[in-house]
Amino acid sequence: MKYFLGAALTLTMSVATLAQTVDKVDDPIEWVNPLMGTDSKPSLSTGNTYPSISLPWGMNCWMPQTGKMGNGWAYVYTADKLRGFKQTHQPSPWINDYGQFAIMPITGKRRYKEDDRASWFSHKSEIAKPYYYSVYLADHNVTTEISPTERAAALRFTFPETDSSFVVIDALDKGSSIQIIPEKNCIVGYTTKNSGGVPANFKNYFVIQFDRPFANTAVWSGDTLSATQLDKQANHVGAVVGFKTRKGEQVYARVASSFISPEQAERNLQEIGNDSFDTVKNKAKAIWNTEMKRMLVSGGTADQTRTFYSCLYRTMLFPRKFYEIDDKKQIVHYSPYNGQVLPGYMFTDNGFWDTFRAVFPLFNLTQPTLNSHIMAGLENAYKESGFLPEWASPGHRDCMVGSNSASIIADAYLKGNRQGYDINKLYEAILKNTQTEGPLSSVGRKGAAYYNKLGYVPYDVKINENAARTLEYAYDDFTIWQLAKELKRPQAEIDLFAKRSQNYRNLFDPSTKLMRGKNENGTFQSLFNPFKWGDAFTEGNSWHYTWSVFHDVQGLSDLMGGRAGFAKMLDSVFVVPPVFDDSYYGSVIHEIREMQIMNMGNYAHGNQPIQHMIYLYNYAGQPWKAQYWLREVMNRLYQPTPDGYCGDEDNGQTSAWYVFSSMGFYPVCPGTDQYVLGAPLFKKVTLQLENGKTLTVNAANNGAQNRYVQDVKLNGKAYSPNWLSHSELMKGATLDVQMTDKPNTKRGTNPADAPYSFSASKK
Repeated sequence: MKYFLGAALTLTMSVATLAQTVDKVDDPIEWVNPLMGTDSKPSLSTGNTYPSISLPWGMNCWMPQTGKMGNGWAYVYTADKLRGFKQTHQPSPWINDYGQFAIMPITGKRRYKEDDRASWFSHKSEIAKPYYYSVYLADHNVTTEISPTERAAALRFTFPETDSSFVVIDALDKGSSIQIIPEKNCIVGYTTKNSGGVPANFKNYFVIQFDRPFANTAVWSGDTLSATQLDKQANHVGAVVGFKTRKGEQVYARVASSFISPEQAERNLQEIGNDSFDTVKNKAKAIWNTEMKRMLVSGGTADQTRTFYSCLYRTMLFPRKFYEIDDKKQIVHYSPYNGQVLPGYMFTDNGFWDTFRAVFPLFNLTQPTLNSHIMAGLENAYKESGFLPEWASPGHRDCMVGSNSASIIADAYLKGNRQGYDINKLYEAILKNTQTEGPLSSVGRKGAAYYNKLGYVPYDVKINENAARTLEYAYDDFTIWQLAKELKRPQAEIDLFAKRSQNYRNLFDPSTKLMRGKNENGTFQSLFNPFKWGDAFTEGNSWHYTWSVFHDVQGLSDLMGGRAGFAKMLDSVFVVPPVFDDSYYGSVIHEIREMQIMNMGNYAHGNQPIQHMIYLYNYAGQPWKAQYWLREVMNRLYQPTPDGYCGDEDNGQTSAWYVFSSMGFYPVCPGTDQYVLGAPLFKKVTLQLENGKTLTVNAANNGAQNRYVQDVKLNGKAYSPNWLSHSELMKGATLDVQMTDKPNTKRGTNPADAPYSFSASKK
């Protein structure tokens, strides 16, 4: 092990020392690469992202489209043709899209079908920024530019000299409508195409306002193009409008949409008003920089700086605002749960199984007001559907396990974000989850009756991924216990959730020191292969899920024989080869392949269950190992390139891990006040808190060689704990970290320095 670690460190040093450091970042948005993670495919994800041209948490975003209609991999870096520019709400290729339509400029003949209108393009003539996208369409000799607002977008097309310049509007299939209004230089319509999670009356209404008259018009449906009609409604319709253009002439189109009504779409278009394209672009850039400048980093390499801000950008896309501003300037939303237009906030496009871990804790640190609005949206979702969402896009989707809305709600409230929503109503919703199976397996708690009676979801009662459910329910019960105490609930109720938080113990197998499925009669599943993915677990194996005891690491450590045995088990994750059993799935799923090829043993950072594991060395009294492996992951598994992630990015979660880890700490257990220390990546990080205070992390002698923590000072005083307090950081704080090239095997070794564990707090 020592030889391996030393060799890896030497290699990292030799490469990284060639890079210059970035001493100051004045324009952080320019460091973002929206193409990071786009070199993906179903069999291997390097992010499964697309370049989202949008504002932070904007209701609508835009993207260039390389894939065919309905393909979740709508933009892949390896493609060589573009079929259009699509308004999108897609949170994941696996969940797919809704509220979508496409626009494509062409020249020559009227070609409206997606393959016929497609054009070759090159990344060498492509500019991708969060606030601006530009690309040259070679087959049409047209340059397309896009810049966003929250619910609208500005599109500008630079045409050659021709009397056959066209813009194609594709409202897509599954039911759509189009109408050309020549006297207003306008096109209106709606699209219903979606992938589920919508009421029967779902429509996305759009309006496209051009800056000049049309030279000619046509509408189309299927294989039929009509130059005599101005409107069409059918399964799949669209329009083609023509222009006579001079060389370099620019056609400007302002586009907006609404889930509420055509009139509201017109209202949303006023986000642009009479602004020119460049004005929209400059405003969008300023909005992004306002958010980005909350976190300024310096003293890292150019690639580290690019990666940091590219990851920070990804944390600001989801959950998506799903509300609009009506004619009375009131916040309203179309409910994706009951189809009504109702007052108040709504957010969507998020899988809490992923994002409870670091995204929402990041919001509690950097965006508490936003997170309070999200809590208000969760309250509305419960009122409108009877359940809290666990995977919403835009309404309930049947995906993943757990009832991790409890963690998100408890963490927000316990960290002081308490304005603008009714915590008692949300607590009512949380309690319902603990007692009820929902209409979908991802809503409520699948196997709730078994769990509440036996203390676990059995392996042999035909409930898939039962061990994963048990472990996540136990953690969620801990967060409920924390919240119940704060709300002064009845003592019997408080005690019940304290007891249930220990249900993880029911699955611990002393013979293997791993978590294992258990049958209804109390016997463990047999045969048991700890390398088997799925089955009792969710997109992972026992080596990954055994660590999902966020709230009681001390209890888990005791089960493994104490700190030395616990540390040895942590070491083993990196020592055992990347072997796997894929028989549950019947083939190698992409998450398995991503683990296999990373050369880090059975550590599977490309998926969420194990992403906190490295920080657990702090509980074992060996924090230097966390420091080593954290830098390895940041160096090797993240790059600001199209293949820059090591698995699905997942609504900001994998990015939030990098953002937190770069600062030098991480929220291992949301629902507590603590962050667990790692080691900062940059020489300086400055975080401007929403309350006006400043959090500064100084690591002046940081670098490729110096990855270990020698000592720590908090506000000028020596600091030995392996954790930081959220409440103290929110007062404004300065963390000084002295870095070194050799592990300090004395600092942080005292059991009293370990972060919070339920069992330790009870002793």
